[in-house]
Amino acid sequence: MTRGLRTGVFHGSMALLSLLWLSPIIWVVLTSLRTFDDVAANGVGSLPRSFTLDTYRQAWSDGGQLQSLVNSFLVTVPAVALSLLLAAMAAFALSRYRIPFRRTLLLLMLAGNLLPPQILLIPVSKFAELTGTYDTLAALVAVHVAFGLGFYTFVLHGFMRELPSAIQEAATIDGAGVAQVFWRIVLPLTRPALAALGALSFTWIFNDLLWAITVLRTDTKMPVTPALLGLQGQFVSSWNVIAAGTIIAAVPTLLVFLRFQRHFISGLAIGAVK
Repeated sequence: MTRGLRTGVFHGSMALLSLLWLSPIIWVVLTSLRTFDDVAANGVGSLPRSFTLDTYRQAWSDGGQLQSLVNSFLVTVPAVALSLLLAAMAAFALSRYRIPFRRTLLLLMLAGNLLPPQILLIPVSKFAELTGTYDTLAALVAVHVAFGLGFYTFVLHGFMRELPSAIQEAATIDGAGVAQVFWRIVLPLTRPALAALGALSFTWIFNDLLWAITVLRTDTKMPVTPALLGLQGQFVSSWNVIAAGTIIAAVPTLLVFLRFQRHFISGLAIGAVK
């Protein structure tokens, strides 16, 4: 009886915590489905008394969500691909070969992620101006690659270091070169870690606000998260349209996580065991 009571209390408390965590999301979804007159008359925190999908049309077309989503993908996809490719190459070299000062190099790459990004805003902005890349999506891609490379290399280094060296030795004996060992053996074995990092980096880069407003100034080039600020300025009191834009901005990252959920969980499990 005591064990059953404790189980019931545990599940009840977890259900309440889950509801508490989901309540802001539920509130945003319900607000996005309400009309402007309903929100203006009854307040944002009241129960919905109307239903409409026109708010999503307004956020999509009138609010410029389509262009901002395109910009986000133009930044996120190449940034994630370049980051993981360069990090995999660096981790492969640092983990499989005796490079002088390799531990120092790895620590230096990781130490760069410990710097608060706020102190680097002005130097990054000035550097983009000096190189002529300011207010370009390429500059934003380069910033995300540069600041994510150290962490991704550190994580992939831990995975690749645990791979049996006998596999690489057997491939070398069979005549495989360094590039073949990397592309055909090491990289496929690191797929769970790459998928986990890919899902995380996609979420981080897609939802970025700080670096976007640092190296970009043109409204039509802004990714989706900074564009939400413009949406708030355009629809000052239309909280239903702003909520609809927020839901639209959250859909891509949700789909990416659901698509790579199996690899994401397996990657975390492997990392925990190792």
